[in-house]
Amino acid sequence: MKVISIMNRWKYLLLGGVLAVGLGFYIPKMSDASKKDQVILSLIYNILNQSHFSPAQVDDKFSEEVYDNFLENLDFSKRFFLQEDIKSLEVYRHSIDDEILASELNFFEASYAIYNERFEETHRYFEDILEKPFDFTINESYETDEEKLDFCKNETELEDRWRLYLKQRVLSRIEDKINSQEEDTTRSDTSVVKTFAELEIDARAKEMELHEEWFKSLADLDRLDWVGMYMNSITTIYDPHTQYFAPERKEDFEISMTGQLEGIGAQLTQKGEYVVISKIITGSACWKQGDLEEGDKILKVAQEGETDDEAIDAVGMSVRKLVKYIRGPKGTEVRLTVQKLDGSKMLIPIVRDVVELEATFAKSAVLGEGDAKIGYIRLPKFYVNFYDDENRVCSEDVKAEIEKLKADNVHGIILDLRNNGGGSLQEVIDIVGLFIKDGPVVQVKGPGQSPKVLQDEDSKIFYDGPLVVMVNQFSASASEIFAAAIQDYNRGIIIGSKSTFGKGTVQNVLDMDRAVNFTFDDVKPLGALKLTIQKYYRINGGTPQLRGVQSDIVLPDNFTYIKYGEAEEKHALPYSEIAPAKYSVWKLGTEAYPKAVKQSEARVKENEKFALIDEYAKWLKKQRDLTEVNLNYEAYRKEQVEFREKSKKFEGMRKSNEELAVSSNSADVSMWDASEEKQKERDIWFKGLRTDLYLNEAFHVAGDLK
Repeated sequence: MKVISIMNRWKYLLLGGVLAVGLGFYIPKMSDASKKDQVILSLIYNILNQSHFSPAQVDDKFSEEVYDNFLENLDFSKRFFLQEDIKSLEVYRHSIDDEILASELNFFEASYAIYNERFEETHRYFEDILEKPFDFTINESYETDEEKLDFCKNETELEDRWRLYLKQRVLSRIEDKINSQEEDTTRSDTSVVKTFAELEIDARAKEMELHEEWFKSLADLDRLDWVGMYMNSITTIYDPHTQYFAPERKEDFEISMTGQLEGIGAQLTQKGEYVVISKIITGSACWKQGDLEEGDKILKVAQEGETDDEAIDAVGMSVRKLVKYIRGPKGTEVRLTVQKLDGSKMLIPIVRDVVELEATFAKSAVLGEGDAKIGYIRLPKFYVNFYDDENRVCSEDVKAEIEKLKADNVHGIILDLRNNGGGSLQEVIDIVGLFIKDGPVVQVKGPGQSPKVLQDEDSKIFYDGPLVVMVNQFSASASEIFAAAIQDYNRGIIIGSKSTFGKGTVQNVLDMDRAVNFTFDDVKPLGALKLTIQKYYRINGGTPQLRGVQSDIVLPDNFTYIKYGEAEEKHALPYSEIAPAKYSVWKLGTEAYPKAVKQSEARVKENEKFALIDEYAKWLKKQRDLTEVNLNYEAYRKEQVEFREKSKKFEGMRKSNEELAVSSNSADVSMWDASEEKQKERDIWFKGLRTDLYLNEAFHVAGDLK
């Protein structure tokens, strides 16, 4: 649910109006042939340099980065361009900045023309290669990390790269089938077993079908799609959250923001030939199912009742096309085969549904029994709704859940912000206000402006007992503001990942048609531009940008040894500091903090499950560094068997050996018992809480603060 306050909507319209006045002086006279492209380029340049938080210096260095970005976007896999093509384009390497200032697209036109020529030539490679069987007895390998590759010297070398690439894909497909056959034979004596030769023929046929489809989908892209790619080669230099949406892409973006489309409820992004899960929508079908994670690569898509052979191969498919297979009517099932970060594969069945708003609301439970009771509140996002008759806002809901827990005489509260991607800034302020007397919560600063300190004005403290805040690497934006404020006030203990996501920036979306008012009606629609306009700062003066919020108690997780979050982005805005706000540190009960931290560290050190997670994190880093694939079948098969055996060791590592006692708060018993559907929902939720390894440790920490 994406909700914009009345105030923010007014700011959005004001931004469009101001730009419309200013841009009239910057847009030069243009030729009719590419007028739309030139208008878009001129608008983007002027908007970013007038309104972006950190306008870029458009010079030769900027030109080099646009040059590299666009060629990477055109040919990420380095399977189209030759070195001679890149050499011929070098003439533009330091002139793109001048082109942008003159609203020209000469580099785009030249690159696009060469790409189209190579695209046509390359089409025959995969057809010729896949007509003949591969020899998997010889020793050769394929580098899967395109960044380690250079462009090919000539067509002979390029064709061989295609051969190795296709051989690797066919080999992977064969090995998957052989593994599936072995599993089938253990379950049934009548399962059909194909020979290696038969599987090889099937795998090549599937690759032929897939690549025909892939080339067709690329051919179907219109000029504006490629222009949009070029524009984003420019916008990404400002920061990773600044993005141009071509008119049709703008419609897709608006659909994703409503959260009402019937489907699985995940946002997707293109990374090379893979479509990757970039965000799980809170309250969605895949969020409730629980297995799909950010960073998962989608390999296959099947509908309910379809076999693995009938599944659509998603590798090489565009986001736009893949979405058509994933979306579908509510109540139907889609089956995704994904590749996890460690390289393992998982089949995930998801029943399509609309985003269930109720699932995004705060809810509470009681952990433990007797004198050891601790309250638990799950807050999936910082929601607010100005338009619904019920007017649900998360600060009031959290307050109500605290009231219920206080009535049950809990001795501490855990607020769970894991996977909470953010939401309303005002709600963050109001919820922080439930735990402190009053004072500043966050600072916001735009370019050339003095920082604005946003405060909790209510002097009442609604809850003054022990507080533990759970976070992970997916806790972002508003979640980071909350955790930072609690940490700066020393009001509670932050427990979880080494740090949160590290996004300390604010974006606004500008309709570019509004930016030019009634000008250029002949080339509209022009699309939209999402741009970064402000930074958040903690009350101690630092920003969550890049660094996130460092946990007081660090628990091992998958990302302990690899970069994740904002810090992974190439053009992320830097960490910065401003003057701290004036605030008074919380004193009540804080003498127990150091002891609680030490006790937790001792428990984690002795816990075999946390030790296993740490071992897995190291293994994951090692697996990510292994990018060269052996194309000898026997060697490859041996590696895959060893990989699967190793993976088994980590199954169930996040489930605690010690089950927590979990019950409803007294006020909600009648609500949960009202229907079989609500009882089932409660049972599923409580089952997950009982064996949650991380929650178990947070429970003990809260108990240590009594």
